[in-house]
Amino acid sequence: QVQLVESGGGLVQAGGSLRLSCAASVRTFITVAIGWFRQAPGKEREFVAAVSWSGESTYYADSVKGRFTISTDNAKNTKYLQMNNLKPEDTAVYYCAATHKLGSDFQNDYNYWGHGTQVTVSS
Repeated sequence: QVQLVESGGGLVQAGGSLRLSCAASVRTFITVAIGWFRQAPGKEREFVAAVSWSGESTYYADSVKGRFTISTDNAKNTKYLQMNNLKPEDTAVYYCAATHKLGSDFQNDYNYWGHGTQVTVSS
């Protein structure tokens, strides 16, 4: 069993930055990568970014490329999502999740999910 805990959400003005953290309780053989998804009110959950467990490979949705960056601290079993130049349309609950499929942006490929952290960007 893998437990994931997100933190770092909050309220920020447009153009501002936030850094989200995803702490994993343990890495199992199925945990090849960690992904970030988000869900805005009234919308479906969408892929944001993913990183291989080692941190060598990263993947981003087109909507966040150039603004969001994933990093990793393997000593702490923690992944980070640095979000810069935030826009009101980035407002959502952000979830991290663990997958056995490297590079997947399909949420059904993710086996374990955190409870989410709210990000609100005001205009």
